[in-house]
Amino acid sequence: MTSDSVGTAAASGTAAATAEAGGAGTLVRLEGRWTIDAAAAAARALESALPGDGRVVIDGSGIDRIDTAGAFLVEQARRRVAAAGRAVTLDGFSDNARTLIAAVEKTGLSEPAPAKPGNFVVGFLARVGRQAAEIVADGVRVLDTLGEFAVASFAMLTWRRRMRWPAFVNHLDRTALQAVPIVALMSFLIGMIIAQQGGFYFRTYGAELFVVDLVGILVCREIGVLLTAIMVAGRSGSAFTAEIGSMKMREEIDALTVLGVSPVDVLVVPRLLALVVALPILTLVADLASLAGAWVVVTFYIGIPSDTFFQRLQQAMTPTYFMIGIVKAPFMALVVGLMACVEGMKVQGSAESLGSHTTSSVVKAIFMVIVMDGVFAMFFAALGI
Repeated sequence: MTSDSVGTAAASGTAAATAEAGGAGTLVRLEGRWTIDAAAAAARALESALPGDGRVVIDGSGIDRIDTAGAFLVEQARRRVAAAGRAVTLDGFSDNARTLIAAVEKTGLSEPAPAKPGNFVVGFLARVGRQAAEIVADGVRVLDTLGEFAVASFAMLTWRRRMRWPAFVNHLDRTALQAVPIVALMSFLIGMIIAQQGGFYFRTYGAELFVVDLVGILVCREIGVLLTAIMVAGRSGSAFTAEIGSMKMREEIDALTVLGVSPVDVLVVPRLLALVVALPILTLVADLASLAGAWVVVTFYIGIPSDTFFQRLQQAMTPTYFMIGIVKAPFMALVVGLMACVEGMKVQGSAESLGSHTTSSVVKAIFMVIVMDGVFAMFFAALGI
């Protein structure tokens, strides 16, 4: 390269940049200290040395010392030349200087242009496909967790694994005993509403007494367990997801795995077993509270005597109706617990992810509980009960 100096001279030790024009382009030599205290002088020198056209080679072999401020000036110059559509090459820089330039290379970049809106149909189909793939992946996770839960439970029943009884009792207290007041209150109000609406319409036909049949069968067979499962999904299921998700965010689950302890044994089994025991108990509470609410309305609003209410309830109700509701409870508890634990395990390292999966846990659990109730309805109808 022939020399044709058009650059800036500099005193020894300070930042300097000189340009040598040649047939293949312009060689910009950097010399001196390219540090924060000389950043202003370095910026001016580099600005004066950069040519207005042609290929540019920035040579850093003469740099005595460089920090991130100097590296950013070099990177800024490289971007400016490249943005003008000209070739630019960095040459002669030490490994340390290249590391600093690589570090600042990702800073100050402008946001990429927003993607152009694509075809609506294609976008809709793509979203449907992604949702379908996510549903399949969730199903695999739930089955995987269910399998691990079954294996762990069998091993604990055969004393090959240790059952964590304190955790089980703690979760049973939280999911069953502490939930009794809200479940009883909600069920009491639902029983009153069903009785009031039933009595209002049955009165048109002079058949107010049949409201007892309506409340007894509907509550004990369907509404009691369904309402209880939904409340447990919102109360205990969301709590399970938040607890496990918080542990996932703090890498406590990874620590358990490293220590050779199964997270399923410690976190999933006590919670699922507690829910399986708790939901039938809460369903019984909900049935009794709903019947109590119905008794209040039937006695004081419709005007049917208490003796008639209980006599009619005894005639309408059979143990089969009551047992149908109780039998469904453990299965619904298993679904709620599995959804909660699986969503908790999916939490990533952010509060947004924790909130998103907690919401998903409740929504999916309620949806699956309603689907399961429909399946049970068809099953019992096929059996003729």
